[in-house]
Amino acid sequence: MKSLRLLIPYLKVYRREITWGCIAALISTALYALAPWALKLAVDDLQTGISARQLAYYAGLFVGLAAVGGVFRYAMRMWLIGMSRKVEQDLRDRIFGHLQKQPASFYNQNRTGDLMSRMTNDLDNVRNVLGPGFMYPIETISTAVFSIAMMLWISPTLTLITLLLAPPVSYSVFKLGRVTHKLTTRIQEQYSRLSDQAQENLSGARVVRAYSQEERELAKFDQLNQEYVRRNLSMTRVQALFFPLMGFLFEIGAAIILLVGGLGIIRGSLSLGDFVAFVGYLGMLAWPMIAVGWVANLLQRGAASMVRIQNLLDTEPEIVSSSQPSSARASAGEIVFENVSVSHDGVREALQDVSFKVRPGETIAIVGRTGSGKSTLVGLLPRLIDPSKGRVLIDGVATNEWNLDELRKQVGMVPQDAFLFSSTVKENLTFGAPEASETEMLEAASISRIDKDVAQFADGYETMVGERGLTLSGGQKGRLTLARALVRDPSILILDDALSAVDTHTEEEILRGLREFMKGRTSILIAHRVSTVRDADCIYVLDQGRIVESGTHEELIALGGYYADLDHRQSLEQELEMES
Repeated sequence: MKSLRLLIPYLKVYRREITWGCIAALISTALYALAPWALKLAVDDLQTGISARQLAYYAGLFVGLAAVGGVFRYAMRMWLIGMSRKVEQDLRDRIFGHLQKQPASFYNQNRTGDLMSRMTNDLDNVRNVLGPGFMYPIETISTAVFSIAMMLWISPTLTLITLLLAPPVSYSVFKLGRVTHKLTTRIQEQYSRLSDQAQENLSGARVVRAYSQEERELAKFDQLNQEYVRRNLSMTRVQALFFPLMGFLFEIGAAIILLVGGLGIIRGSLSLGDFVAFVGYLGMLAWPMIAVGWVANLLQRGAASMVRIQNLLDTEPEIVSSSQPSSARASAGEIVFENVSVSHDGVREALQDVSFKVRPGETIAIVGRTGSGKSTLVGLLPRLIDPSKGRVLIDGVATNEWNLDELRKQVGMVPQDAFLFSSTVKENLTFGAPEASETEMLEAASISRIDKDVAQFADGYETMVGERGLTLSGGQKGRLTLARALVRDPSILILDDALSAVDTHTEEEILRGLREFMKGRTSILIAHRVSTVRDADCIYVLDQGRIVESGTHEELIALGGYYADLDHRQSLEQELEMES
């Protein structure tokens, strides 16, 4: 339950709503508490004789109390439930913003389904603490205070008998609450697994169908789903036990009060109106007694969920801006790697002692076998990852001394995985530069040669591309992500195997446009095709995280190493294609 204290800073923002909500709750409860007393007066008057006008007065009084009390109860719900929704919004924004700051390694270690569960199910449990879990305790306590005060006024003896029920009720709530907390944690953990399985299968639906694994995946999901239901049924059994137990204890109290109160009426120490009013207040007190368990359940669920949310928020981003960043300025594009090594797991090094320098405006290329460290190397420039050893400098300033946003504004990166958002072609194209003009957008589309394809779409640049660009071919996705990087007008352009999905003819057309665009910009090309990199000022060959060859195309051919062998094999493949 200590975890719920973490919500205090969020609640302070909405002190006004909480204050007015509490005031409305007190007024509403006080008005409802007057109803049994009015009933007592009416019953006593009926025994002594009452006119039709007086009877109408009491009826109108009941209606008036209910109407005014209802207005204040409405206000209470609007202020307190509204407050809970606003805190939910603040928490959701904070969680989403926190996730945006996390590096790629964070998402390698955390399942998407689990993160989604914390942003939805867990957050909903926390909101219930701040809404019903906040409102009902106020209403319950005020109802209990008013009811007990009036019951003491009517009959201290009957009130004492009623209060004797409190210890067994409190003990039952305490014991069942501890069980509820444990069960809630287990339910949320299983819900995360279930969400992750569903998200993974929906994202990979085409792969599942291609391999005819629908039945197998359904069986896995059904197994997780059955476990989720089983854990919820365990919670249901606890909840099902609570309410009959509370009802049984209450009925025992009601029977005792009927016996003692009835004897009081017979002996004349208690009027019929007093007894009716007392039973009315006892009915009002029944809800607080029952609500204690329900609210305790909400608090236990919310506490367990808040722990999971706070654990997520306590995960500090590994990559943050320097506390004293270098002053923001346009980058000339000089890049220096000084004895850089990178280890993703602390054991195996993806890069080992890499050193080289790129002068402003130069174009370099990086080639190598799959897994040689090419993508890791370029990921260091926008600080998607940080080196384990050594330094990477841009214009003489280490990347970890730059303001992170300013650093990334200098870099236009086309990743190996051509990711697109489920929005229009235009929104994807201008994602990195929303302020770009239509002329700049069309120029980038022309260079990447995506403009010809877009012209054939029914809605042109307003065409929806579907989730992850589902409606586009691999080549179209690659060219659209290339155009997205060009629109940013970066001083450093990184193409991570960006043209692998296009044919050689389209590749040559794109490269002609890129040569003009890359003039005056520092450019890094990663490719498996020699045709893509042969015009680079310098070509670096990576093998097992080390630079094993470097030089121009002609120099590397003369060297007779990996690059020369790659060029020879690709030349033979082209000859065979032409002959066939």
